[in-house]
Amino acid sequence: MLSTVTLLGLLVATAAAFAITEHLKLIKSPVSGARVTRAFSPVCRCAQATATIQIRLRHEDRVTIRILDAARRPVATVAAGELVPARRRVRFTWNGRTDAGTLAPDGAYRPEIHLAAARRTILLPPGDAIVVDTNAPKVLSARVAHPVLSPGDHRTVAIHYAFSERAHAVVYLGRRRLIRGRPSRARGVVKWAGTRDGLPLRAGTYVLSVAALDLAGNETPAAGRKQVTVVIRYIELARRTLRVRAGARFAVAVETASRRYTWRLGRRHGAAHGKVLRLRAPTRRGTYRLVVAEHGHTATALVEVRR
Repeated sequence: MLSTVTLLGLLVATAAAFAITEHLKLIKSPVSGARVTRAFSPVCRCAQATATIQIRLRHEDRVTIRILDAARRPVATVAAGELVPARRRVRFTWNGRTDAGTLAPDGAYRPEIHLAAARRTILLPPGDAIVVDTNAPKVLSARVAHPVLSPGDHRTVAIHYAFSERAHAVVYLGRRRLIRGRPSRARGVVKWAGTRDGLPLRAGTYVLSVAALDLAGNETPAAGRKQVTVVIRYIELARRTLRVRAGARFAVAVETASRRYTWRLGRRHGAAHGKVLRLRAPTRRGTYRLVVAEHGHTATALVEVRR
């Protein structure tokens, strides 16, 4: 008899607990649409130097928000009894410091939201944790497979990089930022079109610096960046002076990435393609200027015609 009563009691208690649990599932949370910063760096001196916590309440209430560490110990209080209106998104910020004023150690932190009127405390799930990261990523390598670039016609040079962690690739020319890669990868490629502020640079040799910018806003310092060299060359002639006989055929190598280019020698002119330009010398002796051009860029050589 006693064992039967005990068993029935356990069954009733289990059914009641199940009913209560199912009822709680149907009750909507008083906090809806919580949004937090995934990662930030309190020391980066950038836009990501603070973390934001955005909440929206179904009913007006006074809110206290604390930041808890991995052991669920309070680290900082970002709001204390602040009145939050209903159905309006409100933003709170955390500067990455503890209530004692010290910098919080690197790691994951979870916001805890307490509602005074509702008498509820909600700990945001691990998926909404805020990561404090103050370590700058390292650039392991950077190289350019084909360092000669002739800008134009969507031509680019590929810069291959390898980082110590997932980060955006950032390319500098001196102190001027040229590129900020969109995807964050540990290894990848960014392409440069030989431009600065949207305008093509002059022909010459340029030394670029490659840095890494992680998701928290930390960037590789100047001393840790890798350098690559890119030569911008639009069109060039292999020789600056040519000595040929009057009326004879001659050839000169043309260095360009353009498919076609134009030439002018004395009164004659035309278009050509390929790496070697073949022409016939004027029949009268003298010194003539050979000009080759592509997309407004030119290269010249002197043609000395002898008898």
